[in-house]
Amino acid sequence: MAPELEPAGFTGTLLAAMPALQGADFRGTVVLVCAHSAEGAMGLVLNRPGRVVVADGAEGDLPALVRRLAARGPVHVGGPVETRRPFVLHDPAWRPGGSTLHVDDGHALSASAEALEAVASGEAPGDVLVALGYAGWGAGQLEAEVLANVWLTVPADPAITFHGDADAKWRLAAGSLGVAAGGLSAQAGRA
Repeated sequence: MAPELEPAGFTGTLLAAMPALQGADFRGTVVLVCAHSAEGAMGLVLNRPGRVVVADGAEGDLPALVRRLAARGPVHVGGPVETRRPFVLHDPAWRPGGSTLHVDDGHALSASAEALEAVASGEAPGDVLVALGYAGWGAGQLEAEVLANVWLTVPADPAITFHGDADAKWRLAAGSLGVAAGGLSAQAGRA
């Protein structure tokens, strides 16, 4: 009988993709789980800085805003869901206005116009990570993936989230558990 995982147990957890995860959306990624409940989970990929491409004729002011955000720093590919929707991951002490999701003691998530404008204008205090899109899981999907050894679960650490070089984030996340990348197999299973 497989162990059961508590719903909401992964909020504020980093997920480091195991070598067996070969899908293009998540291979080699580190994801911060921002919300997890019995209905599902959502998170942001932290180590996929993207090249911003905005199609002509896009709706509203998004293209101009995204270009301004990209001029301030990398805009990450946050995941394959709603890939045009911008998010700002930041320190929870910052209250940018609009709704903000408190993730844990080191992270909060905003998608408000006020937060995006503050980042684009260089007025956001402290560290921020801007992403387009998010990663999403249906009810029980994330729990099943963790039990199948698709993800290595790591306590979230703002030093990894905000300060690590994108190419080093996976190594930093796994290393915080004492795991070396070369010591992992691409084969999943349980002993």
